[in-house]
Amino acid sequence: MIQQISLESLRQGDERLFKTIYEENRERFINFAKRYSLEYEDVIDIYQDAYIIFYNNVRSGKLKTLTSSVSTYLFSIGKHLIFDRLKKTTKTISLTQHDFLNETDSILEDLSLTTDVLSEEQKLLREHFALLGAQCKALLSLFYYRGFTIKEIVATTSYTSENVVKSTKSRCMKTLKERINSN
Repeated sequence: MIQQISLESLRQGDERLFKTIYEENRERFINFAKRYSLEYEDVIDIYQDAYIIFYNNVRSGKLKTLTSSVSTYLFSIGKHLIFDRLKKTTKTISLTQHDFLNETDSILEDLSLTTDVLSEEQKLLREHFALLGAQCKALLSLFYYRGFTIKEIVATTSYTSENVVKSTKSRCMKTLKERINSN
């Protein structure tokens, strides 16, 4: 994974770096987008659109500095495009699309919805997620919201092994589920 990305190199047309960014984020974005019940072809189209927007923003100078990683920036664009696509197809995103009690790997993707009307499940999730400790919130956000793999979490945080990340994630999810179920 690219550690240092120079916007100046990208602005000057470093096509090899652009290609690397595209390839390194493609599968992660596809995995992230699976949570929104879109067709595979739509997900690919959305990723390519998000990448083109990123590319154009860099090359035109519209993107002057990055306050996050390139992946976060790209995923943010993609997430907005996903929501736009879902609005156009009149699909709704809610936790009821998931088997809430049995699917530990798909609970948190709706945390950042900016809709005015949230389902009861979404309200409970938001309320109880906010009460989790900072470590749990950070880990669950990296995994569910940002689409990081377990290996990427180990590489970018202070966790010492994949097993530690897995067990910590499991404990955090168990705590969250227990709190939600206690309501």
